[in-house]
Amino acid sequence: MTGIRRLLSVLFSLAVAGMAAVLAANVLLADGTQWVDFVRIGLLSLSAAWLAWGATIALNGILSLPYRKPAQARHEELTERTAVLIPVYNEDPRDTFSRIAAMMLSVDRTGKGDLFDFVILSDTTRDEIAEREHYWLARLRAEPGIRADQIFYRRREQNIGKKAGNIADFIRTSGARYEFMLILDADSLMAGETVLTMALRMKAEPRLGLLQTLPKIIAARSWFGRAVQFAASYYSPAFARGVAETQGHEGPFWGHNAFVRTVAFAESCGLPALSGKPPFGGHILSHDYVEAALLARAGWIVRLDPDLEGSFEEGPENIVDYAKRDRRWCQGNLQHGRLLTAPGLKPWSRFVFVQGIMAYVSSPVWALFLLATVMAPFFIGEPNYFPEPARPPVFPQVEHVQALVLLTGVLGILIGPKLLIVLRNILTRGNRGFGGDLTAFAAVVTEIAWSSILAPLMLMYQTRSVLQVLLGADGGWPASNRKGGTVGLREAWDASWWIVMTGMILFALVWWMVPELFFWLMPVAIPMILSPFIIHFSSRPFLLRNDEALFTTPQEQHPETVILTRAGILARWEEEPEFVPEDELSQLITRKGGTQSVQQAFAR
Repeated sequence: MTGIRRLLSVLFSLAVAGMAAVLAANVLLADGTQWVDFVRIGLLSLSAAWLAWGATIALNGILSLPYRKPAQARHEELTERTAVLIPVYNEDPRDTFSRIAAMMLSVDRTGKGDLFDFVILSDTTRDEIAEREHYWLARLRAEPGIRADQIFYRRREQNIGKKAGNIADFIRTSGARYEFMLILDADSLMAGETVLTMALRMKAEPRLGLLQTLPKIIAARSWFGRAVQFAASYYSPAFARGVAETQGHEGPFWGHNAFVRTVAFAESCGLPALSGKPPFGGHILSHDYVEAALLARAGWIVRLDPDLEGSFEEGPENIVDYAKRDRRWCQGNLQHGRLLTAPGLKPWSRFVFVQGIMAYVSSPVWALFLLATVMAPFFIGEPNYFPEPARPPVFPQVEHVQALVLLTGVLGILIGPKLLIVLRNILTRGNRGFGGDLTAFAAVVTEIAWSSILAPLMLMYQTRSVLQVLLGADGGWPASNRKGGTVGLREAWDASWWIVMTGMILFALVWWMVPELFFWLMPVAIPMILSPFIIHFSSRPFLLRNDEALFTTPQEQHPETVILTRAGILARWEEEPEFVPEDELSQLITRKGGTQSVQQAFAR
């Protein structure tokens, strides 16, 4: 069934690309045949195929049959130990460790807490943050209800291989102790019942090498962050079902909030450094897709279970931080071009690499199409109204109807799946967690309008990222700014002045060369010119906070216990001084029943 679904999905995308090519040819070649028109037809067809593929994934999820939960072992049968890995890299330890405390308490409530060790794998390079990690490690162990002997910490002197190298180092030194590993990010949060369910499903299927959840974004505060949070919560379940239906046993790995079988990972997922210098050589940045492909190559099942709730993460709060993170992902995905011919990989894994590459190449493809459209009159000579002697003149015709059909088709592919998700949720009463049908519909319409405004900016940032990689610029692995606040106008200008200039040049070129397209290109050029203001205002705190507010999500209306627990711990910790004398902290640990000194706790 998975193979048929894949074939139909590919054929649908190719059919849409073919129809787009025919319509574009009828429109663009109506006034004569020029080489630039064929360039535009090719670029438009490629873009249409990519858009159609995204729509196909959504349709697979929307139209899928009711999900059948996979088999899982009984609660009492679970005896395997699990290492919960939390890689950190110059993160705020108070934020991260408060999540660990909440997860430990949540896992302990399942009655199986003794089977889970929490391992903090620090790649922190800044000594002042490392000192704070040591302090909050001791404070975490002193937290009431925490099993201090199940928390481990180590800091690497050299962060070779980044996150993938960090995890590989743990597997080499300590992996034999654990049957399973739960890989998290520093901003991950998971409910104990979810963690236990994943362990039981891993036990029930011996061939299961990796089990991925769909993390929901929480704790967003800005307009930008809350729009992303709403979109992830509202649309992603349908897309996740589509991914699960399409990818089957060769599913995705998104690098975090996923259970893995330690022996499968150890045997299959060693990542060599690629020959040459970055950005295409060196350590593999987007390691997760590669590790999923290597597991599938070795015969292990890689599966996404979209029914798993209680899996959360946090996202960037502004466009600037989002673009910085996206730059690293861009370099990692383009790096996969060197792995397309790696021996033994399954064809679907290679196709997934192509998808990842297209996710970023699609932006410069659209940019080239716009540029070719604006510059087309420059390459078109004087029209020949008398192509044949002694014949009546032939005047070019503008195919308005077909142009309108083409535009409607593109818009339908872009927003159609979102509207179908609204309809599905109305029929299944899925909008109750989003404030009801009317509120959810208003939020979707607002999100569509906002994403349309945001699209030209992301097109520019991704196009620049692709060009930087192709020109040999290494973006490295910058630390994530998970608490980015409001971006000032000056900072927004510094981050987007080149987008403003591009928008103004585009406006001038269109007015000069193709004035008939001036109003058509306004939705692209105006957001580019206003980009500093868009960046600034979308980074400001979102004011509407009640349950009926726009962009509300089920996680806000009815937060899970682990979210409330973490919020309470963090609130208490934020009221405490950053550092207290060592003897006072030792007394806290002693009162809790511990006997170790702080230095001994640090050294574990």
